[in-house]
Amino acid sequence: MSGSINNYTNQMHAAANRAYGEQIHPQAESYQQMMDRMPQLIGDPGIQLVNRYHYSLEDRDKAIVDNINADQHAVSHIKYLNSDRDLSIEKQSKALDKYLDSQDEEASLRKYLVFGVQWVSLVTENLLSHPFIVLRRQCQVYNASKRYHLHPFQLMPSIMHLHRRQGVTTLWKGLGSCLLVRGMTLAIDDVISKFTSWPKDVDSRTTLKRFGQHLLLKSISIGLVVPFYAASLVETVQSDIASEKPGLLDVFREGSLRLFYWSSPQKGRMLPAWALIGPSVTMGITKYLFGLVIRGVSSRIMRRRLTMKQEQRGAKHRDDTLEHQNAEIYANLISMLTTEMLFFPFETILHRLQLQGTRTIIDNLDNGYAVVPILTNYQGAIDCYRTTILTEGVAGLYKGFGAVVLQFAAHVAVIKLTKWVVCKITECISNRPPARIVQYYNLDRASAVLVGGNNSNNSTTISPSISSTELDVHSVGQNSLD
Repeated sequence: MSGSINNYTNQMHAAANRAYGEQIHPQAESYQQMMDRMPQLIGDPGIQLVNRYHYSLEDRDKAIVDNINADQHAVSHIKYLNSDRDLSIEKQSKALDKYLDSQDEEASLRKYLVFGVQWVSLVTENLLSHPFIVLRRQCQVYNASKRYHLHPFQLMPSIMHLHRRQGVTTLWKGLGSCLLVRGMTLAIDDVISKFTSWPKDVDSRTTLKRFGQHLLLKSISIGLVVPFYAASLVETVQSDIASEKPGLLDVFREGSLRLFYWSSPQKGRMLPAWALIGPSVTMGITKYLFGLVIRGVSSRIMRRRLTMKQEQRGAKHRDDTLEHQNAEIYANLISMLTTEMLFFPFETILHRLQLQGTRTIIDNLDNGYAVVPILTNYQGAIDCYRTTILTEGVAGLYKGFGAVVLQFAAHVAVIKLTKWVVCKITECISNRPPARIVQYYNLDRASAVLVGGNNSNNSTTISPSISSTELDVHSVGQNSLD
């Protein structure tokens, strides 16, 4: 191959020298000679190798250019995708920033909503439950009734008949006296606590000594309120069409008279105050302790479930005051329902003892039209229990239990309605998206990551429609030649 190239070179130099020596036109002569010898030279193997090498260099350069163009196209496409994704993330980041800014306003709003929920719960417990308390007490004290009203369906006809004959206000009688007795109880607790420094309330950090002092305070308060509670019971169960309507302060006068005649009552078969205070204090303290235990256990369970749910959502930073308040309300409702069911027979006995000898005329709830007097002659709590079991059976201790079912059904309905209204108000005023939107887009977890700064451990996808574009370094230039 090298010999062929040298021969070709020598021939070219010789042709050039002859052209210059003869002083003819060099460019035309050399060009003519080259054209004349080209067919012979093409058949030379060396020339073919040179041409093949020349063509291979052109193919390599063309491949390099094609690879560079392909890489530039891929990079431009990835930049477009990244710019599109950055634009979408920027929009959603602005929306998330707006969502986080609304949390401060929502925190202040939740304070008012918590107060509203507490107020509705208090009104429901003291006002809306009163008609069911009237029905329950009337059933409990009527020892000669034929219908026991163990479920709500038996009470419906009697309620309709009472409304037709006496009006809607017949189930709201004695409301003022009940509220006065409850206020008196709170006032006595406060006065005793100020003079003796005994705690009015207890919690998990209260010592055993302080808890004993608290129970002693409650015992004294219950004992002092028993005569006034008995006077309020009379106003609650007596018939409006067969008795004079009591005045607002009559409960204090009647209660003071029963407390003044400590050992000898002013009426025939009325039991003395000392015979009522013992059973009332015993049942009151036992019921109070049982309610504390049930409320504490229920509250802990609900708070634990709420904490676990928030940990799963990744929204620990949120103001959950309203949720915990709802948990407390439900725990209190469970405690009330459980204690009322368990201590209902003892309450029946105490109400019959407190009403005995008062010459009270009540509505006959067997039909809802007539009125009947209460005539009993119990010697005490044990005698009342034995007589009730013998004459009325065990079910006689649960007369009027259907009113309890209606009471707590209405209570739960009011709480559910209040919770729904509060959620709607929160969504409208605080610019918070609905719960299903927050859960679908995982906004709580996204805000938790931004607030906590834990972006490395918690990778949040704000929108399921946007996926992250990964760039493989080795994919760029994978066809390029080194």
